[in-house]
Amino acid sequence: MSFQAYLDNIEKQTGVSPDEFVRLATEKGFTQPGTKATQITDWLKADYALGHGHAMAIVKLLKERGGLR
Repeated sequence: MSFQAYLDNIEKQTGVSPDEFVRLATEKGFTQPGTKATQITDWLKADYALGHGHAMAIVKLLKERGGLR
């Protein structure tokens, strides 16, 4: 499955677009230096019922588009 297919499935499941996830994560401070992937995946699993693979796709998205280091 391609990365874009993961993002498409996440949007279909949650109703939240990739750009919206970047915005939400930024508002929550998850794009700040020192943020651990576990913090982000825990949030996504709790609030959006994402599985680990889909949550990690959002972490990758945040690294690419959100400034997460």
